[in-house]
Amino acid sequence: MKRFKPAELVFGSGIIGIYIFLLLPIVVVFLASISETSYLTFPPKQITLKWYAKAFSEQKYLSSFRYSLLVASFTVLFSTIIGTMAAYGTMRSDFRGKNLVNAFVLSPLIFPMLIIGIALLQFYSLLKVNGTFLGLVFGHIVITFPYVIRTVTASLYRFDPALEEAAMTLGANRFKTFFLIILPAIRPGIIAGAIFTFIVSFDNVPVSVFLIGIKNTTLPVVIFSAIEYGVDPSIAAISTILICLTGMMIYIVEKWVGFSRFV
Repeated sequence: MKRFKPAELVFGSGIIGIYIFLLLPIVVVFLASISETSYLTFPPKQITLKWYAKAFSEQKYLSSFRYSLLVASFTVLFSTIIGTMAAYGTMRSDFRGKNLVNAFVLSPLIFPMLIIGIALLQFYSLLKVNGTFLGLVFGHIVITFPYVIRTVTASLYRFDPALEEAAMTLGANRFKTFFLIILPAIRPGIIAGAIFTFIVSFDNVPVSVFLIGIKNTTLPVVIFSAIEYGVDPSIAAISTILICLTGMMIYIVEKWVGFSRFV
């Protein structure tokens, strides 16, 4: 039996403590979602699933879920295309100011989303497009396409340029070379970036709360607004469902393309 050194035990205990600290709120939310009482209690006195039934029957939750799904789908489509093109263009080009361009396109990862949301609100107010579907999608594209750039760039670093040169030497133009040689090779990075984009877009609150319209609201904003007027256990049920869906999505992608290579 292996004997651990005191330093290893202290370090391992610290890591376990951090995991417990991060996962404990999820456990509390789950237990609160199966409580019999109409208010959040921990630990639950009696176990019930009625709050999950209420979450699936409430029209405001269902409509906001569909709207969030629609916004996230369009965001994934355009962010993946724009991010892939930007990553390929910056990787295959050498021009003056390249580092400045890279810093600019990746800047949404640095700036707080709250600041971006306020800036977009003021910009949309000037254009009279605040509260529109396209405005919300554009706002989500701004904060998500850098994730695609990062993951696709990581895939391009692993791609052998000799394969691209060989394809063009054999008569393939740049269009065929990209779609037949490069695109299949960087597919894991594109998929990982698309999943990152979907998760960030679907769960976003700081930007969405400034850009949503009166009639259509995303699910995270509905949850955020509901908490302001009192926490209902159905909110905990919805949160648990979203946590499980996100965890399943990350697990599937990790098994499929190796998510850990891009984080």
